[in-house]
Amino acid sequence: MEPLNVSRETFPELEQFRQTILEKNKNINLISKDTEKVSKERHIIDSAQIIDFIDLNASVCTDIGSGSGLPGIVLAIIMKHKKSDMKFKLYEKSFHKSNFLKEVTSKFNLNVEVYQKDIFTEKNLSSDIIVARAFKPLPVILDLIKNNFKFFNEVILFLGKSGREIVEQTSMKWNIQYEVKKSITNKDSLILKIKNLEKK
Repeated sequence: MEPLNVSRETFPELEQFRQTILEKNKNINLISKDTEKVSKERHIIDSAQIIDFIDLNASVCTDIGSGSGLPGIVLAIIMKHKKSDMKFKLYEKSFHKSNFLKEVTSKFNLNVEVYQKDIFTEKNLSSDIIVARAFKPLPVILDLIKNNFKFFNEVILFLGKSGREIVEQTSMKWNIQYEVKKSITNKDSLILKIKNLEKK
């Protein structure tokens, strides 16, 4: 596995966050029980790898379906250690999950605002960066961004093994300017970074 572009001081806090997820997972379903044993690679490193794709000078990053804070909380921890002022907005409609996000935000003293809202009902949003992992299919996410965000600079998404086909199919309906990078945690997965987005 490639090394992560993350300072050594960041790792203990990422590990603490992982332990917090595992502890809370006994009561509420944050991650699949099957992935608990491999949660370091599968969830933490997987989320952290997109730091290389992120514009570090951006002011606001929005995680549109944050769940258990993957990738939003992971990125906020990394940016805190980079002494960045980047603000993270985390949307999660589940009451229990958003409460968990608020708890870890406070525990790790992160520059995070948690919105217990359904992102699909929010309008006129703006964010320099939009991220999503294991949220919705690509066409649904693109429609959401086009309809609900009045401004964004870049969108970073995690795609599974049929990622390339999905991007090709989506390109038939959208003009997308994008880059693709192989995931460091799964040879079949991709990270997609979109710069421009126009419906055909």
